[in-house]
Amino acid sequence: MSLKTSYRFIAPFYDAFLDRGIAANIRRRSLSTLAQQGRGRVLLSGVGTGLDFPFLPPHHDYTALDLTGAMLARARPRARDLRMQMVQGDSMVLPFTDASFDYVVLHLIVAVVPQSQRCLAEAARVLKPGGRILLFDKFLRRGERAWLRRSLSPLVGLLATRLDVVFEDVLETVPRLHVLSDQPALVRGWFRLIELQKEEA
Repeated sequence: MSLKTSYRFIAPFYDAFLDRGIAANIRRRSLSTLAQQGRGRVLLSGVGTGLDFPFLPPHHDYTALDLTGAMLARARPRARDLRMQMVQGDSMVLPFTDASFDYVVLHLIVAVVPQSQRCLAEAARVLKPGGRILLFDKFLRRGERAWLRRSLSPLVGLLATRLDVVFEDVLETVPRLHVLSDQPALVRGWFRLIELQKEEA
């Protein structure tokens, strides 16, 4: 089953599952950086049903991208008070020109897509020099055994998400990105809040 197909079926249950498993204040913490800045262009890549929308400051111009129309249909009503463009597309092959955005938000997408490196590389490509990536996801650390998560990852990855992604390995493949902050968020640090910045040209 492709990721697009599985998430089309998951869409009706997505909110109930994530609202129970992930506290809203984690999203708020990640997105608080946006409120401190002047007007900019912000890409939300892999936006899902728009659970981030309530925490977005209104002064930015937003583009929300998701692989499935079913997710975007559920997100659209939540965007009514925001300057928001909805785009159906692939986070691993973004349909935008280089250096288009001041911020890219990657919430629960890097460890979902089949190729995490491509997802992060595409975010970096469309980010302006000096721009920032706000990342929230679950990652293993280098050397962490986590045998259960690693053993379940091939099966779970077919349906929804991967459990064996090592962030440091992904970041190593994408030049010009630097870690500004890396904080534990949930499940004893399995979920992390990470802020990256792209080198100035």
